[in-house]
Amino acid sequence: MIKGFYSAASAMVTNMRRQMILTHNIDNLDTPGFKQILTSMDEFETTSVSRQNQFQTSPELPAVLRSLGYNKVSRVGDLGLGVMSKTDTSDFSEGAIQVSTRDLDVAVLGNGFFRIQTPAGERYTKDGRFIKDATGVLKTVDGNNVLSEGGGTITLPNGQISISTDGQISVDGVNVAKLGVAYFEDPATSLKRDGENTFTGEGAQMGSSKVTVRQYALESSNSDLTQIMTQMIQVNRAYEAAQRLVQNQDSLLGQSINTLGKF
Repeated sequence: MIKGFYSAASAMVTNMRRQMILTHNIDNLDTPGFKQILTSMDEFETTSVSRQNQFQTSPELPAVLRSLGYNKVSRVGDLGLGVMSKTDTSDFSEGAIQVSTRDLDVAVLGNGFFRIQTPAGERYTKDGRFIKDATGVLKTVDGNNVLSEGGGTITLPNGQISISTDGQISVDGVNVAKLGVAYFEDPATSLKRDGENTFTGEGAQMGSSKVTVRQYALESSNSDLTQIMTQMIQVNRAYEAAQRLVQNQDSLLGQSINTLGKF
């Protein structure tokens, strides 16, 4: 009975966490470059279930039955002890490209990522909403420096900004710097989420010809509202079912205690 109680409770906790992840994905539907978080459940732990033969303790067990194994404990199978959340993963499928009117809105297509400098070190992002600070340094909307191809900061003078498909930035026709972009053959295995919209990882290819940059554009979040809402309904139903099981287990446990207390 206690095992059933904990199994149902673990389902409640796990589905509550899944609901939080889905809510986070909804909150970032309008965040450029956001990659939705995927979560699933796994079996927490199993315990072996065995059956004790009714003749096992009989001293008069015939030798023929003993030879057939009637004096042994037979294994029935495994009993699950609940569920838990598996390690979260990120969906790196490309979001839709939206046209913008800002010259510092930039999208990097495919498996390319912008290189930025954060207080925790160099990171990668798909969010190309860049701005210039008071000194002309190119930054993300979060205030992190956008890195050049050589890994330094980018300072832009006043003038008409143009960014080519390979990331070359020019102001009034004069080349100033080249955007630092990294290419990953398989982002799902190379990158790990390190913030709301940034990643860290290994295996980056710098200056790859496979990377294409597009000015006056932003990559949309790849969160799918219809899909998320469907998942939220399923998770909510699973949570309610587990909640009813917890209540039933609690009621049965209370009845058992009351019954045993009479003896």
